[in-house]
Amino acid sequence: MDTLNNTLTIERKSGFAHEVNTVIAIMARDITLSIKSPMNILISLIMPIIMMGMVGGNLMQNMAGGLGFDFGGFMLIGMAINMLFMTSAMNMTSLVEDHGTDFTQEMLVSPVSRVSIVFGKILGSMFGALIALAGTLVVGGIMGITLSVSQLLWILLLSPLMCVASGAFAMLFIGVIKSTKVANMLVSIIAMGQMFLSGAIIPISHSSGVLYVLSRMMPMTYCLDLVRTVVDSTYKAMFNPFINFIAIVGLTVVFLIVGTYFFTRSEKKK
Repeated sequence: MDTLNNTLTIERKSGFAHEVNTVIAIMARDITLSIKSPMNILISLIMPIIMMGMVGGNLMQNMAGGLGFDFGGFMLIGMAINMLFMTSAMNMTSLVEDHGTDFTQEMLVSPVSRVSIVFGKILGSMFGALIALAGTLVVGGIMGITLSVSQLLWILLLSPLMCVASGAFAMLFIGVIKSTKVANMLVSIIAMGQMFLSGAIIPISHSSGVLYVLSRMMPMTYCLDLVRTVVDSTYKAMFNPFINFIAIVGLTVVFLIVGTYFFTRSEKKK
């Protein structure tokens, strides 16, 4: 009996190690592809200039006067998390391209968990997202908006959670799309919608009706509220940090399960 138990324990450990290796291999592949594509890195740096410099700059010059709080810091944190979400989600569209080249089909016939494949892609998408985050902080510094070392550390600490939540949310739509062009357009639309509905650059504490419902369905709403709560002591949180964390984790798990199901089903139909 002891021998049987030891054998089962070894098999479980071996299976877990195999799944971890799968996640690492897929993540490393996506990071390598990003590094070999300087245009992707350039876009990740240009996007913060457009979003933070142009959109944010206009808002600061025309709206920040009578708000009663530091709009610059509010917007910088919002744009930083928004860039993490937007870049992570857009990088996840490579799954559609892999679908067209049968790369995902080859992975699915291997003895690995579908969740490991999706999770590896999400972690791989973090590379470009962190570049976009760095670009946002640099643009903010040029605009005269700076964060302390402790604030930066908190953002970096919470960044993986934000990227995983974004990748899981993107999977809801990517799993049922066969065209890379359509996937890119849809993810861009969703990312832009989140930016305005979740409070990245416009406070949403007084939203009502349809806008209220939509904002509470967006995972970035809770991510932003959580980050601002732990980073900015002057920020008036909409929710308790624990509630934000539970909401993020809960939505991420649901999105991963549903998105992975649709993704796997679409591959089986090929």
